[in-house]
Amino acid sequence: MKRLEGKSALITGAARGIGLAFARAYIAEGAKVAIADIDGARANQTADDLGPAAIAVEMDVTRQDSIDQAVETTVSALGQIDILINNAAIFTAAPIVEIERADFARTLDINVAGTLFTMQAVARHMIERGGGGKIINMASQAGRRGEPLVAVYCATKAAVISLTQSAALNLIEHGINVNAIAPGVVDGEHWDGVDAFFAKYENKAPGQKKREVGEAVPFGRMGTADDLTGMAVFLASSDADYILAQTYNVDGGQWMS
Repeated sequence: MKRLEGKSALITGAARGIGLAFARAYIAEGAKVAIADIDGARANQTADDLGPAAIAVEMDVTRQDSIDQAVETTVSALGQIDILINNAAIFTAAPIVEIERADFARTLDINVAGTLFTMQAVARHMIERGGGGKIINMASQAGRRGEPLVAVYCATKAAVISLTQSAALNLIEHGINVNAIAPGVVDGEHWDGVDAFFAKYENKAPGQKKREVGEAVPFGRMGTADDLTGMAVFLASSDADYILAQTYNVDGGQWMS
């Protein structure tokens, strides 16, 4: 029997990248998946590509009405939500003296408030229907430490780790397990933007920072989205029923805790 047979999952930021890899892995394990993304057209195309086990849900995690509607749509289409992955996030970088208040507010709104209030909306559904559930928040190795140019992003991912701990202790009384995954450096289209930040602030050639961080990983390379799917499936499965409030590093040995 597949590990997620009969389960339904809502994955934010799932139209591409890591979220898409999670969706593929969940469907392979027997789950139905709501592809939630702010880019509705891309979410629809992704869901079509994935086949009948996927539906598309347009969702903006900075708007409560959009969060609530996405949960309602998913429940209506799939029957219930057994698993949530809070994957939607953005990256930003700047020296401390150049951080702009608007950029800080936007990153906090998506990475922290989006995680909290999506988790809240899904938890309310899980409590109402009974039977518990699994919530997985996407943290980062950046949430484990500070970085000279990445103060805002690091702070938001540290907040995700803390939110995961508090939510887990609060929601386990309802049978809801909350945990997180902390990736290291993961290759993908988002790295073009990340590399550009470092090219600007560290005076590096395009692609240089990406090459350097990949070489620094003890495993010997940057991670891929598929490197994260095993942990995402495990935490959503019954194998993880006795695990809560943990943030698991899946980073090729970059951080030890």
